Amino acid sequence: MSKTAKKQARQGDVFMMSTEKPVVGDPVPREDGRIVLAHGEVTGHAHAIRSMAASLYALTGGLANPAHRLLRAERQVALRHEEHTEIILPAGSWDVRRQKEYSPAAIRNVAD
Repeated sequence: MSKTAKKQARQGDVFMMSTEKPVVGDPVPREDGRIVLAHGEVTGHAHAIRSMAASLYALTGGLANPAHRLLRAERQVALRHEEHTEIILPAGSWDVRRQKEYSPAAIRNVAD
């Protein structure tokens, strides 16, 4: 079963929000034909998109952060992960961020 994202979507530790930002960044290469938004730290599974209608960019400039990327979908695409419900992202641009959590030792990525 899948669900369609509207303005925001979250799958595990990956958060996406639709944006009007222009694409200003370097293309991120595909892994085994997929766009990988994040790898799971424990299982090795990935939050990934197979569609060739999507591209991922590493943002550049003063506020660039390796955990912050921009996904561009020319048409609706499916975000899949082995342990989560499939999410259908409508066409458009999406801010992609890894979610963070606080622990007394440090602020860290959410483990998925």
